[in-house]
Amino acid sequence: MRQAANIDTPIIREHNAGPSAVWSSAGRAYDEVSRGIADAIEHCVERLAPQTGEQILDVATGTGWTARRVADFGADVTGMDFAPDVVEAAKAISAARNYGIHFEQGDAEAMAYGDAAFDAVISTFGVMFVQRPEDAARELGRVIKKGGRLGLAVWKPDSNLFEMFKVMKAFMAPPPAGTTPPPSPFEWGNPDRVSELLKDDFDLTFEPGRSFYREPDGEAAWETFSTGYGPLLTLAAKLSDGDRAQLRQNFIDFHEGFRTELGVTVPRDYWVVKGVRK
Repeated sequence: MRQAANIDTPIIREHNAGPSAVWSSAGRAYDEVSRGIADAIEHCVERLAPQTGEQILDVATGTGWTARRVADFGADVTGMDFAPDVVEAAKAISAARNYGIHFEQGDAEAMAYGDAAFDAVISTFGVMFVQRPEDAARELGRVIKKGGRLGLAVWKPDSNLFEMFKVMKAFMAPPPAGTTPPPSPFEWGNPDRVSELLKDDFDLTFEPGRSFYREPDGEAAWETFSTGYGPLLTLAAKLSDGDRAQLRQNFIDFHEGFRTELGVTVPRDYWVVKGVRK
């Protein structure tokens, strides 16, 4: 069973308080964003191959979409995220659907679990957004049993998801003078960088994938992300009316660039990374 590593460990590290609030801001609406990556989540879960009765941790669980899919295989699942409102949403969704998943707030960079507490850990487009990747990588290795499994889904740095982030970045304020911005989450989409982070603890294999994000039109994509994706919701709230309107239009135009006869379909490339704990 799960064991707390240290009762004095802060739930959220100080430098993650701001990001926690950003990701928490969408609450239950984040589940619609997860709906848009359901195909990639399925890919990662299949490669993790959960087994009945295994203790499995979903890191950066969001509203628990991945955790629910892992639980469908009969595993005993814990979902952890540093964003309190999405954790509460995960609890509510899970309870309404009669899942017995345990959800709690926690920090991927300093997890409050004992060494070798889990048979497997999964994170779908979650742990890649940590502020301190080396710390998170060490924690992934620490909490998985020898011979246990790690499954990650991470966006490629040349993906259309990265291009969508560029639309948002054009409206972001530069970091304060004298500060060092956190590393790009898309570094996790570089196999060499992932190997650098994880190779000491895991034997790694990589498999490419392509997710298809579908909406009726670009306006529907804006509605999904501006209400359900904390970073965009928070960014839009900080802008002037004019800049917000321009961001909205640019976001819509980006998605309309992938129009088909039935709507918009955006292909977004990623890696599934599987690790076996040494």
